[in-house]
Amino acid sequence: MLGKREPKLYGKQTLADIEKSCAVHGKKLGLKLVFFQSNSEGELIDRLHAAVKDAAGVIINAGALTHTSVALLDALSILKCPVIEVHLSNIYRREKFRQHSYVSGAATGVICGLGAEGYLLALTAMKTLLKN
Repeated sequence: MLGKREPKLYGKQTLADIEKSCAVHGKKLGLKLVFFQSNSEGELIDRLHAAVKDAAGVIINAGALTHTSVALLDALSILKCPVIEVHLSNIYRREKFRQHSYVSGAATGVICGLGAEGYLLALTAMKTLLKN
């Protein structure tokens, strides 16, 4: 629902817009990107389990599941690759319940509050992490 849900908070860019800018930036960095979006916690966990075999790194915005899903934390915790957590809004300036992230427990780094630019920053950071 990006671009439609609370655009003052999350911006006017759609998921397709963000994917396009990430694809362009990722190509410049020499990264091969695979995009995956689901509103289903189980599907996200299944994709993370698959990432154990095929991902050099994971950039994730878990949305509201960030604040509720121990299962997502468990799935992220088995990854041996860098994990970067991204949020469009600054979760630490939001409601108290949004200020806790289970995802952060498995993340190498966190980027929040910079809108869609956060994804591009995450790609640049991932490139650096993969070099090291």
